[in-house]
Amino acid sequence: MTTAPATDSQFEERYRAMSSRDARFDGQFITGVHSTGIYCRPSCPATTPKRANVSFYLTAAAAHEAGLRACKRCLPDAVPGSPQWNIRDDLSAHAMRLIADGVVERAGVPGLAARLGYTPRHLTRVLQGELGAGPLALARAHRAQTARMLLIGTSMPMVDVAFAAGFGSVRQFNDTIAAVYELTPTEVRARASARSGASSVGPAPVSEGTSISLRLPARAPFDGMGVLAFLGTRALPGVESWDGVTYTRAVRLPSGSAVIALRVDDASPSPAIACDASLTSLADLMPLVSRVRRLVDLDADAEAIDAVLGADDALADSVTRVPGIRVPGSVDPQETVFRTLVGQQVSVASARTALSRLTAAIGESAVDAHTGWTLFPTPAQIADRGAEVLRGPASRIATILDVAERLHAGSLRVDVGMSTEELTAELTAVPGIGPWTAGYLAMRVLGSPDVLLTSDVAIRSGAARLGLPGDARALGARGAVWAPWRSYAGMHLWRATA
Repeated sequence: MTTAPATDSQFEERYRAMSSRDARFDGQFITGVHSTGIYCRPSCPATTPKRANVSFYLTAAAAHEAGLRACKRCLPDAVPGSPQWNIRDDLSAHAMRLIADGVVERAGVPGLAARLGYTPRHLTRVLQGELGAGPLALARAHRAQTARMLLIGTSMPMVDVAFAAGFGSVRQFNDTIAAVYELTPTEVRARASARSGASSVGPAPVSEGTSISLRLPARAPFDGMGVLAFLGTRALPGVESWDGVTYTRAVRLPSGSAVIALRVDDASPSPAIACDASLTSLADLMPLVSRVRRLVDLDADAEAIDAVLGADDALADSVTRVPGIRVPGSVDPQETVFRTLVGQQVSVASARTALSRLTAAIGESAVDAHTGWTLFPTPAQIADRGAEVLRGPASRIATILDVAERLHAGSLRVDVGMSTEELTAELTAVPGIGPWTAGYLAMRVLGSPDVLLTSDVAIRSGAARLGLPGDARALGARGAVWAPWRSYAGMHLWRATA
């Protein structure tokens, strides 16, 4: 049985994956074993349970709701997240993106429901029916996972871990960890220290802000250097830096700012990003982790993507050269909107120059522990002073200022809780914004996996280099075989141009 409607063939597929301990499915579903009362990742090395004792769940929260606890052997929460929340473009997927971003902790279930345009009762009914748990249980599971990551990855005091993970009290934190892992928080940390042979598992907080080092797992294969280089090539001085190994940037978060440094974790036995973060508020840790995971596309189903694209003779060599290619995401949707608008129909170097000038002139200097860094301008700042700084065609400047006004007023919404259709409709309703911009932002902001920007000159050039049609209409027809991974095919075409 499963918590979401599933056919017998789906059950058998998952049971075969679990029986073969196939790590490719870790994070995509969870195995509940009712005879032992635990839930595991599919690759758990334990003895394969009988079919009659197994249920499959899409979320850890659903397993918790069924009375199961996390396996202490395979640590089912220490895996990449499910790619389903980008592949699926429905209410449940949009809710999961926002829950991971900490919206329930900041605004409660009513606030989450309002962001999605539904009543709390309807949202709860849909999530319970499709995912096996309501929004409170799903948020609770995310808090538990964040807390476990902090317990095993840092030496932060327990009180700080509790509030950084989004718990309302230390008692709630203790009770949840005990219920999910059947261990106290102290025992969770001690077990991690015993496994690593270290007395300390990470950096302690510093006096000004909080410095944390985390390891964020990715699903293999993982072209980590490729996605960091994409971001680094477009880095804006003061906001970002790139030294060929580490991508660093300042980030505006719900309760303050942060500076993050990302690099491929070469010391890890499995693909991962090492993230060093300095935050002004511990309350921002959950949204920060969620946004970093989306920025470098850690949860993509790389095996499935490469299988589809590699089966096409035109892309096979590119997939072999660059396995696990990623689509860069966004840590700030509104920032990504302006960077996209400014960068339309100009070179990367020209866009970088224009955006650097804009940021230097009206960007907000980060304070506290982040002195020396600049935060990208807000819509309000661009609406107020953008006309003084922006250069280029008058029509483009008018569009940028119009978008800034709309975002500031709330009449235009761009966030991860939207569907591709909703985002496209809102954006293309603004004079001066066309399908290319809407499609590009769907890829970057929503992580939409199936967008092929056939009107993009660089993509058409890359297609021609690989022997594919260079005409937009013909390329669109030819690219239909790459569904549902056309965004990733586009990344290969961009790479071919370079």
